[in-house]
Amino acid sequence: MHSTAPSRTSARSQYRKICFWTLGALACVVLWDAAGLDLAAAQLFGSAAGFPLRDHWLLVQVMHEGGRYLAWLLVLALTLGVWWPHGVLRDLDVVGRLQLAASALLALAVVSLTKNLSATSCPWDLAEFGGVARHISHWALGTVDGGSGRCFPAGHASAGFAFVGGYFALRRTAPRAARWWLGGAVVAGLVLGVAQQMRGAHFMSHTLWTGWLCWATGGACDIAATVLRPHLTLGAGEPLS
Repeated sequence: MHSTAPSRTSARSQYRKICFWTLGALACVVLWDAAGLDLAAAQLFGSAAGFPLRDHWLLVQVMHEGGRYLAWLLVLALTLGVWWPHGVLRDLDVVGRLQLAASALLALAVVSLTKNLSATSCPWDLAEFGGVARHISHWALGTVDGGSGRCFPAGHASAGFAFVGGYFALRRTAPRAARWWLGGAVVAGLVLGVAQQMRGAHFMSHTLWTGWLCWATGGACDIAATVLRPHLTLGAGEPLS
């Protein structure tokens, strides 16, 4: 009894901190939207003549195509790691390994589904940058801006942000690795998002909302894993049979 109570208190404290950071990040993203900073940020890389870096080989072949392939290779490695754990995955039980792989896949799915339902067009489609579409808030749901749409949130940035859910899976058994994992996923998402902004493929708000959606999805997966864990008894590092 004496060891269980402190453990529950610690868990509640951790969840309060996570809720604080989740709501704080949401407030920052909403403030960016409210301040209308997207156009100003996009004008750093584009003009009425378009985006000079739109077809740059580094941004297209390395950052776009290479980043996407690398992300799917990591998803494959995490999925196989559920059965054959390696590296830091050996610190996790089977639920933790499932959580890590599932949170990445679900984050990618959430961003992709939201993107496919969006009527918001990309910066390079806007009249301000040589296109034909009007700049309309992505919260003007159902309003057609005259462009191709399906540009919100940033799908490519999710190739990095999708892995932030790994922090939740690792934080109990490998807190140091969890922090490094989170930092790497956030940096990767921001780098990929900025690369797409330089090309005119996304606004900064698209990238920020992608990051928040992936984080929230990871948190939801953590709650689900907490509920499921008592029903599965395999220990850390044991292969799933």
